Amino acid sequence: MPGKQLGVTISLGEQKDDVYREWFDAGAHRYLLRIEASDNELYRKLHPSAMHSFERRLKCLRSLQSIGYQTGTGVMIGLPFQTLENLADDLLFMKDFDIDMVGMGPYIEHANTPLAAHSSTLLPLSERFDLSLKMIAVLRILMKDINIAAATALQAIDPLGREKAIKIGANIIMPNITPGVYRDNYALYENKPCTDDAAEDCKSCLEARLHLADADIGYNEWGDSKHYFKRTGNRGRS
Repeated sequence: MPGKQLGVTISLGEQKDDVYREWFDAGAHRYLLRIEASDNELYRKLHPSAMHSFERRLKCLRSLQSIGYQTGTGVMIGLPFQTLENLADDLLFMKDFDIDMVGMGPYIEHANTPLAAHSSTLLPLSERFDLSLKMIAVLRILMKDINIAAATALQAIDPLGREKAIKIGANIIMPNITPGVYRDNYALYENKPCTDDAAEDCKSCLEARLHLADADIGYNEWGDSKHYFKRTGNRGRS
């Protein structure tokens, strides 16, 4: 990789094929589109609006793969209506789909969303946390060379949540470099960590945290998924 270049990962939802292609041709090479639930019935419960369909989500994932993206997906763990069988099927779905990278973590309800009405049915946060770690560990056994992110939501439950995920199978941590004045506008869930950190604070914090996890940061590397190159035979961008 030539010096001073960035690898570009985007996550901008469901789009038409020509939009995905335009972004790819412009330099983006990784795309994250969560399946959220690989079970059609559960997906429809989470997306009752006709605006979103399970079939459309699958079509978009296939399109991303065919265009040439390193393709990522993932699920939330501990959702209302979700069973352990659903989660097992989610893992098999990601393996069968031959996915390159995964972002998954515990579901944390937000009081201002419709799913908050089902809060009484949810597992305790500690159990959702433990279940998320188990999902990461099992997926790492199933898919040894994909990228697996240690979700920030883990840290919202346990101060060392992301480090624990790194120790049992995750290999990606995503720093938050959004200017602090804007961070509270992206409150996906309550008690989101690091919203007051500056970008430089985040960098120093991650270095210290990864040191605690006996891991090293791959500076000056794109961190591309090894699985992608095995799946496609692509040698990567130069």
